[in-house]
Amino acid sequence: MKFKNLIIRALSGAGFVAVMVVALLLNKYLFAAVMIFIMATMMHEFFKMTMGDEYKFSRALAIFAAVTLFALTFLYRGHVWNFPGRLVILAMIPIFIVMINSLYVKDKTDFGKFANLYTAILYIAVPMTLTNFAVFSLGGEFSGHLLLGFFIIIWASDVGAYMFGMALGQRFGKKLFPEISPKKSWIGFWGGFLMAIATAIVLHRTGFLPESYRLVNCIVLAVLMNISGVYGDLVESQWKRHYALKDSGNLIPGHGGMLDRFDSALFAIPVGVIYLMVHNILW
Repeated sequence: MKFKNLIIRALSGAGFVAVMVVALLLNKYLFAAVMIFIMATMMHEFFKMTMGDEYKFSRALAIFAAVTLFALTFLYRGHVWNFPGRLVILAMIPIFIVMINSLYVKDKTDFGKFANLYTAILYIAVPMTLTNFAVFSLGGEFSGHLLLGFFIIIWASDVGAYMFGMALGQRFGKKLFPEISPKKSWIGFWGGFLMAIATAIVLHRTGFLPESYRLVNCIVLAVLMNISGVYGDLVESQWKRHYALKDSGNLIPGHGGMLDRFDSALFAIPVGVIYLMVHNILW
């Protein structure tokens, strides 16, 4: 049974990676469609976890607000129809509608759950929207190589942490956050840390990352994304532990839900984009 589960996990993982690679390398519209699908699915999983089956209309409004934010940013960064950046502010209108809608909800027994609508927009929609800054140049030229490089570093970090953690972490060393994620160890952390740096060096040497990036930029990027990705993983684990769930969903066989796959990226990608923008080296 274990071998069968391993095969299922490997095949579904390979299929997931293939979809991501095609979406990031083919064209900007496929990129947008896939990112919006992933974002909406993660928000649905988050709402299902935190709100159950309550307030479905309000949840749909929150997802609509998130899609609007992503779409307007996509139009601006991609120079689609020469869309002016000042109109991205229109994304605030659906968010206000989500707030106003709360006034008309008759059953306010569990009204505190409405906070999860706003949490999802900040926690999921904003980081996913920032992917537009990684795939478009200032001139609107599309290239998914940088964002794919981000994901490769994140995936390599996860693989390194898993391998080192399974081989040594369960027997030696201290746990990272035992009250939140009992299986994570410091040995696993350092394994992921080293794997992320090694991957960034390979991406730099092979020219996969932009030529303007110096090696030191790539190493610092990997370090920051690794650390922030670990925190992203732990934050999602805390949510799941609070609601006594093993996975956020079951969309990807052997891997759980979409939120389980992108928990690290929700922290790591914004940190990567911020680092590159602060240093004025975003392609």
